[in-house]
Amino acid sequence: GQLAGLDRQFLVERQLISREHAESDGARAVAIRQGEQVSVMINEEDHLRIQVLHSGLDLGGAWEQINALDDMIEGRATYAFHERLGYLTACPTNVGTGLRVSVMLHLPALVITRQIEKVFRSLQKISLAVRGLYGEGSQAMGDFYQISNQVTLGRNEEKLIGDVADVVPVMIEYERNAREFLIRKSQQTLHDRVCRAYGILRTAQTISSEETMHLLSSVRMGINLGLIQDVEIPTVNKLFIHTQPAHLQKLRGTVLDTEHRNIERAAYLRRLLNRDPPADTDQN
Repeated sequence: GQLAGLDRQFLVERQLISREHAESDGARAVAIRQGEQVSVMINEEDHLRIQVLHSGLDLGGAWEQINALDDMIEGRATYAFHERLGYLTACPTNVGTGLRVSVMLHLPALVITRQIEKVFRSLQKISLAVRGLYGEGSQAMGDFYQISNQVTLGRNEEKLIGDVADVVPVMIEYERNAREFLIRKSQQTLHDRVCRAYGILRTAQTISSEETMHLLSSVRMGINLGLIQDVEIPTVNKLFIHTQPAHLQKLRGTVLDTEHRNIERAAYLRRLLNRDPPADTDQN
């Protein structure tokens, strides 16, 4: 059946479909495997876009799973393939393997120390692209960035995976060094930044999704640095998702305008971070 706009946005926020797929016109569909590791978009930019998501930088496991699924589909459907060019896609930049290898990294210290642009320029020199939280054309929210290959032509899948896999430890090391620099330079200033963010999230009465993501980023870094002890990373990761507009309305069970979403978001943050019982936030 036809999905409502809120349902489509919900799938975008869960990274199960692209924004383009959610917003485009014409006949289109998505198949999602239970557990949400696998989604197959039909009539996105290309006829098929197969996606597999794994946590823990498991590029090898993700490749094995998507390769098996791709082989199964190709055994029943005819792909557009050229002996010299490889798979033919709607966008010329995807011709070849048609494979996009992406890793999501949280890089707040590189942003704070203003080293992030320098790092991005270095990645571009080795044909790697940097995108925002929701992929191509999206902004970096909460200091999350997708690192992915730009080139698909003239390299096999193992090479493309290896190129991304090789740079991930380097990026993580850069981020660690930036955090160590912030601690050496002024641990008190960093601690204040983290605690202010945590305090606002625990007490705000109204808050936008953009500010929430920004503050949660500082809190997440603070937990990793041992500056916050009474909340865990899984809780913060959950809040990154559940405070997005569609998720918030799904949790509330009703459509909310921007003003009431911001009020509900603040109430939800207070409940989870202060471990308060649910309050009656009925707007009627």
